Parts: sequence; C-alpha cells; structure tokens
Amino acid sequence: MIVRGFGLLAATVAISFAFASTVGAADVGAKSILTSARAEIAAQTGVHVVFTAHSGSTGITETIVADVGVSSGSEIISEGSADVAIRVTPSSAYVSGNSSGLTTLFGMGSAAAKRLGSKWESWKAGTGQYTNLKGDLTMESVSALLPKAKGTKVSTQVRQSGTVDVLTWVTLATTSVPKLSNTLSIPAAGPALPMTKTATASGGTKISTLLSKWGEDVVVQPPPSDRTVPSKSS
Repeated sequence: MIVRGFGLLAATVAISFAFASTVGAADVGAKSILTSARAEIAAQTGVHVVFTAHSGSTGITETIVADVGVSSGSEIISEGSADVAIRVTPSSAYVSGNSSGLTTLFGMGSAAAKRLGSKWESWKAGTGQYTNLKGDLTMESVSALLPKAKGTKVSTQVRQSGTVDVLTWVTLATTSVPKLSNTLSIPAAGPALPMTKTATASGGTKISTLLSKWGEDVVVQPPPSDRTVPSKSS
C-alpha cells in the first residue's frame, strides 16, 4: 500500500517493517510462527486491508482501504478532504483523485494534477511507476508486514475470537523512520494468517493495520478508456 505526504511517515513505516533492524535475540517460537505465516500468505489469493495512521503531534489521520490480490489490487487513500484512488491490473496501473489528494498523498505536481482533473492517469506494465504500484498493491506487500525473527518475542492471549499468538518487537530509528514498538496478532490455531498489526512511533504516531477476508478473489476493473490519460512519465 502506498502513502505519501503525512503519509510520508506512514508509508515509510509501512514498507520498513520487514527491513528495519530489530533489537535482541531470536525467539524460537517466533521463527516457527513467522515461517508458517509466510507460507500461508503465499498461498492466498487476496486479502482486505484497512490501514490507519494517526499523528499525535498534528492530530492528522490517514486511512487506506485496500483489496490486495496476486496480480491486481485497489485502494482508496484519504486524509481530511484529500483523497486518491489507485487501481492495478496485470496490464496497467491507474491513479485518480482530487487536487489535494494527488499532490499531497500521491506526490503529483500541482500543474499535472490540474491537467488530469477528474480523469485517471495510467501506466503500462513494465514501466517503473507500474512496478512500484504493483508492488504496493499485490500480495508481496502483505508479506512485508512480517518482521524478522531476530528480536521478536511471542506471548499468548485469549480473546473473544480465540487464542492468538502476539508477536512484539522494536525497530530501531533510522534517518527516515523513528523508533517503533510493534505488535502482530496471529491465530494460535488454524492458518497462521495475520489479523492485526500495530506500531507506535516514539513521536506519538500510531499505526494500525487490520487484515480480513483472506482468500478473497480480487478482480479490478480498469477505468473507462475515455476517462483515462496515458502517463508521459515512466
């Protein structure tokens, strides 16, 4: 899932979970759970994702609602009055939104956003932008929610939904990402498919990811051709 703007912190956090440095030794139980989770995720055809990031310093909340599939995906990103919609099919990627959404959430220049208006900009498969968007909106992005086993600890909780394994870890601060305290909940029985993920930044930003509808078929329709403008950039 892609996020820009306030979003820049949320986006960096979202794509850094699997690559940031964790603290401490590996928990043997964590390694087993994560191995099972990666295998289960790889076997899925799709998942529904709701991602929310709230800044404690500014009070801004950014929300992403996405349906992520093997080769297709779609998402709607909103922050206040700004909004952006992104669609990815096996052959093309598309983006549309209002002016503030295109500029602050997607990073489009104001002149380009004005020219696009209410239409959709498109990129063909094989272009750099298509590759980036496909990586954000297909199942490979979901696997990135899983941490490394090193530094990850496991506890068990009994909830109304059943017994869950709760994985916790800390990611160290970098030049672009603050220190994060993370939790990931996975059912203790049945398929090891993540249910919820939370991250709290040292600056007060709180991020939550809810995953449901595992195994859903994600079919994304391209926008009407008369509402689509091929991108001049790659």
